[in-house]
Amino acid sequence: MSTPNPQASEERAIKVMVVDDHPMWRDAVARDLTESGFEVVATAGDGPGAVRRAHAAVPDVLVLDLNLPGMPGAQVCKELVGAHPGLRVLVLSASGEHADVLEAVKSGATGYLLKSASTRELTDAVRATAAGDPVFTPGLAGLVLGEYRRLASDPAPAAPDRPKAPQLTDRETEVLRLVAKGLSYKQIAERLVISHRTVQNHVQNTLGKLQLHNRVELVRYAIEAGLDDV
Repeated sequence: MSTPNPQASEERAIKVMVVDDHPMWRDAVARDLTESGFEVVATAGDGPGAVRRAHAAVPDVLVLDLNLPGMPGAQVCKELVGAHPGLRVLVLSASGEHADVLEAVKSGATGYLLKSASTRELTDAVRATAAGDPVFTPGLAGLVLGEYRRLASDPAPAAPDRPKAPQLTDRETEVLRLVAKGLSYKQIAERLVISHRTVQNHVQNTLGKLQLHNRVELVRYAIEAGLDDV
């Protein structure tokens, strides 16, 4: 009898939904993910259908194309992340245009992968996205961090009911500083010699204290506070 593969078991627990308006591509991605051990709980070929089915299926990761009929992918992302804060979105697009990448990230996407990626790159990206780590096609990560910095130089008005000086613990501040520097949760865990789950818990606690909704807002806050320069 073969010994169960712990990594495969972990992958099977990750529920994925695939959204793309090209049936052959959508089916191929869903098949590749299924064969790699993920549980594909739903697929959709248009924006409204994606929102409707995601509400019902509640996937862990949404693999999302941007160019969708009925509703743009960025809007789909924004609506679903707003309704399901625990949902992770990995954009899988043919477009490497900077404007598309930045719009996706601002809408709440955790990562952005080009369709030229290999099956192994896709499965690795889905696994990392499920863990909350940002995944970007090489060359795009720097663009995104640069946009965070640009946004921080032109801060949005603070919400009137947001505390000006939230009380973060020393460890929460330490994790926030490393998030602002662009480190993944796995890298932060290794740096601080704590578990990946503990890093996630610190991030979730910090989001709650700061009344923020996602990693984009968190990084922006950290940069505005100057934590990325410490």
